[in-house]
Amino acid sequence: MKKKEPIRIAQIVGKWLGGGVEAVVMNYYRNIDRSKIQFDFICDDDSTNIPYEEIESLGGKVILIPPYQKVFKYHKELKRVLKEGNYKIVHSHINTLSVFSLCAAFAAKVPVRIAHSHSTTNPSEKKKNLLKLVLRPFSKLFATNYMACTEYAGRWMFGNKKFNNGNVYILNNAIELDKYKFDERLRKKIRKELKIKDSTIVIGHLGRFVEQKNHRFLIDVFNEYHKKNNDSVLVLIGQGPLVNEIKERVKSYNIESCVLFLGQKEDAYNYYNIFDLFIFPSIYEGLGMVAVEAQVNGLPVLASSNVPKDILITNNVKFIDLDNSIIDWVNSFTFVSLSDRSKCFLEALNSDFNISKENYKLVNYYEGCEKNDF
Repeated sequence: MKKKEPIRIAQIVGKWLGGGVEAVVMNYYRNIDRSKIQFDFICDDDSTNIPYEEIESLGGKVILIPPYQKVFKYHKELKRVLKEGNYKIVHSHINTLSVFSLCAAFAAKVPVRIAHSHSTTNPSEKKKNLLKLVLRPFSKLFATNYMACTEYAGRWMFGNKKFNNGNVYILNNAIELDKYKFDERLRKKIRKELKIKDSTIVIGHLGRFVEQKNHRFLIDVFNEYHKKNNDSVLVLIGQGPLVNEIKERVKSYNIESCVLFLGQKEDAYNYYNIFDLFIFPSIYEGLGMVAVEAQVNGLPVLASSNVPKDILITNNVKFIDLDNSIIDWVNSFTFVSLSDRSKCFLEALNSDFNISKENYKLVNYYEGCEKNDF
């Protein structure tokens, strides 16, 4: 008997810049049963950081097309790719811009067209907001199926009626929990490399240096805490357009020796081990996966009240409003002993962020789509 070929899904990711959406899709791809489901990645041809070798080693393909800004070329090329690939399912991850990708999928007569909402609007990006709000009413136009990372993201893009009727499937941004499990050996090794003493309190943050992540406020909070405890260090992982401005702010407080800018790290997950507190004062978040990862590692998390409550998987999270004073934030700092950190991992195993559970759900979803051709 001839072996059944896996269902090949066209994953439309837009510009691959190595961000959160790409990480989510790749995480599922690494863990999904690839004898049943295979992914092909359709990306804009001005993408960067595409892991070609890994994708190809897992059996997938990378297909480059013109970016959506070249709307007619984009439509024509994507339609051709989808037709020639004979795809039965297209999964579009470009939020409200999915109206363009799914229009091409509709023209190519792909029967299952999934629109996936990964984010909402944010107050600090007015031009982007306007585009999202203009396109949002059309986000359902060519879609047969609706998916979202959270209830809030689902309701925002597809409306309360669709959500209340059970038409929106929540696909959790699940992760490989073992990567984030607390490791005392790594804690000592990395602290030694960074010349951080065992006794030093390390406040940590992972995120791009952009307005959304609120690094200015973060520096203000740490500066106030450092006055109370000078045996403390702030470790910042990430890169972005505001990094030099934030370095100047650190310099103005004369705390350069105790704020470490480590840049982008491929193994950023290892650095949770050296932290004693994870601080996350974002102005807005679609979800905030780094806060989930920090909890898996057993860290207490101090987050702004603008971060969705969907991140909660342990009791180690405290939300505080950004309108509260710097002193209020400092007074909310809590720390857990190293012996407690591994217990949090057991709580995480039962959460909806466990990829070893969630990938089976996605396989069933795709198989159901193909069978029913919604």
